[in-house]
Amino acid sequence: MTTLQIIVMTCAYAVALVAVIYFTRAPSRRVMGVLAGAAAGGGLGLGAIVLGEALGVWRISLPSTAGVLVLFYLGFAISCSPIYLITWRVARRFGWRGFAVCLIVVGVIGPPRDYLFAAAYPEWMVFARGVAPILADAATYVGIVALGHAVMRFVSGPARGSRLARQPPT
Repeated sequence: MTTLQIIVMTCAYAVALVAVIYFTRAPSRRVMGVLAGAAAGGGLGLGAIVLGEALGVWRISLPSTAGVLVLFYLGFAISCSPIYLITWRVARRFGWRGFAVCLIVVGVIGPPRDYLFAAAYPEWMVFARGVAPILADAATYVGIVALGHAVMRFVSGPARGSRLARQPPT
């Protein structure tokens, strides 16, 4: 990836984040939790990229300089942020079962998304043959969403406790 591509990707996801903040009506405490979750999820994602390369399940062209690597991490973290606001709203409405469905959905949708990117931009990433890269990619998506959501919940409190949560009938 070039620096310009990383910047464009980061800006596009930042616009998506602002839109999701607006449409979910997230209070500032929740947004702070989302950003903390994104920092954790981004770190897990970078670790998974490095581990996947070491295990030979994929090859991803990471930036070679520290400044561009930090920019890549920032873009990765910002790209995760809208997901955590969506999982917050789902967990608020449907509880842990809804959140479990979100984890299943990202585990199912994530690998085909990455394989489409790999097909369109083979200079960015290449997957090894077999089922192992698919399973590793799915596990990475589930881990990133689960960790980020947990950190967001730790920082911002549970979804059921928020002021926008539905109140039980009295």
